[in-house]
Amino acid sequence: MRIAVFELEDWEQQAFGELEADHRVSYHTQPLEAANAADFAEVEAISPFIYSELDRRTLDALPNLRLIATRSTGYDHIDLAAARERGITVCNVPSYGENTVAEHVFGLLLTISHNLTEAIDRTRRGDFSPRGLRGFDLRGRTLGVVGTGAIGRHVVDIAGGFGMPVLAYDLHPDEDLAARDGVRYVELDELLAGADVITLHLPETDATRGLIDAEAFHRMRDGVVLINTARGGLVDVHALLRALADGKVRAAGLDVLPEEPVIREETEVLHSLFQEEYDYRTLLADHVLLRMRNVFITPHSAFNTEEALRRILDTTVANLAGFAAGRPRSVVT
Repeated sequence: MRIAVFELEDWEQQAFGELEADHRVSYHTQPLEAANAADFAEVEAISPFIYSELDRRTLDALPNLRLIATRSTGYDHIDLAAARERGITVCNVPSYGENTVAEHVFGLLLTISHNLTEAIDRTRRGDFSPRGLRGFDLRGRTLGVVGTGAIGRHVVDIAGGFGMPVLAYDLHPDEDLAARDGVRYVELDELLAGADVITLHLPETDATRGLIDAEAFHRMRDGVVLINTARGGLVDVHALLRALADGKVRAAGLDVLPEEPVIREETEVLHSLFQEEYDYRTLLADHVLLRMRNVFITPHSAFNTEEALRRILDTTVANLAGFAAGRPRSVVT
């Protein structure tokens, strides 16, 4: 089977070595997209990460493609309808970083609650004054967890150690979580109104896109903290900017942004000026958020630990090998 692996760092290549005895494997640092897809017309399987754009145009340029083994849990970068029409199997990595992303949530939250960025920057300049660095305790503050899948459950576990009562929302409540002291499932409106800190753990779908909009912010407590390590599209960033400006939101910790793939490099931003598919108002809002002192943004790195990356690679190699052997694993469609 001819396999092409995209968005690969040098150290990751070794993980795919076991496939080379039976398959032709090529390695590429760049994402796969419509502009370069014709260069890979002969491949039968691809393994992209989240920045590849596997839309219908890209898939149409790959006539021999039979498998997409994405190295991610989410698959919103893949046109599933087009894949189904073409009979292309899509596999993902269902589980790799539940605790990893949950830990990042609290890294962002502690950065906010203890003013860590300003404190560290100040002491590096030789200024040891605590003036203006007063933070707040997490103990006793109510955490609202929107989505209690694998990551959300780990967030609840960690919240217990901090002494934070939890309001949870999910279309399919977890009975084990519901039975715990300090955890209460409620409707989304009640969670928004009752939480001091809100953290999002939902996939981005037609139903969840823009879920946290102006009306949602209106329902929240004044001075709420928002954490998003899930998908940028869950939050209306224009509404978030207004909520930050009027004090409704005290601070935000974001590992994801709606137009994130475009703003990774300024050259990409300039290039995007000649492409119509980007939402320039949202792109501008992203850039404003990047420069706000009460907004703390990380570069979609919540998953990025040695252990989680190893789990991603091991699962992806197993997905590729399983498909080649006629036993597909972790199938999305």
